[in-house]
Amino acid sequence: MVAFLCSLIAACGDKTGVRVIKMAHSLDTAHPVHKAMVFMSERLDEISKGSMRLDIYPGGQLGSERESIELLQIGSLAMTKVSTSPLEGFVPEMKVFSMPYVFRDHEHYWSMLNSPLGKQLLMSGEKVRLRGLGYFDSGSRSYYTVDKQVLSPADLKSMKIRVMNSQTSVRMVKAMGGSGTPISWGELYTALQQGVVDGAENNPPSFYSSKHFEVAKYYTLNEHTSVPDIVLISSYVWNSLTELQQVWLQQAMDEAVIYQRQLWLEATEDALSAVREAGVEVVYPDKQPFMDAVIEMHESYKGTQAYDILKKIQAM
Repeated sequence: MVAFLCSLIAACGDKTGVRVIKMAHSLDTAHPVHKAMVFMSERLDEISKGSMRLDIYPGGQLGSERESIELLQIGSLAMTKVSTSPLEGFVPEMKVFSMPYVFRDHEHYWSMLNSPLGKQLLMSGEKVRLRGLGYFDSGSRSYYTVDKQVLSPADLKSMKIRVMNSQTSVRMVKAMGGSGTPISWGELYTALQQGVVDGAENNPPSFYSSKHFEVAKYYTLNEHTSVPDIVLISSYVWNSLTELQQVWLQQAMDEAVIYQRQLWLEATEDALSAVREAGVEVVYPDKQPFMDAVIEMHESYKGTQAYDILKKIQAM
């Protein structure tokens, strides 16, 4: 029975008395977010003097982002890293991050995440047993396509663009003239290759590390959304930790956030250089037509919590 309960909450002591926490995510081991998690694991070991250990399961070994979130809710998995986009199905406030052109620039983005409002959003999943520990930088998402360069919203007409499992993302592509098509990350390379979709949208490091640049030879840096990654812990597991263990884990997380931001900057520059060398045409379009195309979408959220949050962010 004890062994069963330990597996159920996914964070218990091993035979040596070390508190083991299981963490899963869908990215590959070369990704800067995974490297930051490894750093977090190392720091947790150091801070706790070996009494806590973070075991990381990358590459979707334990399921998709949505499946990982659901495992956290029942306590079968301790921690995960997900994009805030699929999280909006569990925490409606997270919709604001999938809305296009919410942030003026990267400084505005981090100013908001580190503000009381950003911290409030981080904790907004507690009502569904998902406690946020911190945000990781995920840059800005832009369009990449197989056969045709996208220079304006008009170019998206009749194009099927892969998006995350987020209704807000689907609406965004539709507002710009295309058709948003949710497809799992692991299936996207084949979908691009076989013409199931005409393109996708993501940040430079993910575009490069996924090898999607081998199929999609056009990359338009219109930077329509800045969707952070969020590290979550099951509320069941968090509440099972001692107060001191909670402090140690949060400290390791906070240090990993700083480390990951630097890794992300370097990875973005390296990725853009690498895809250009591989023959990808990278362009910086006029963003204004894209911004104009989503004004009505923003206004359609009037009267919702997401709209109120949007206005608070814009006022910062």
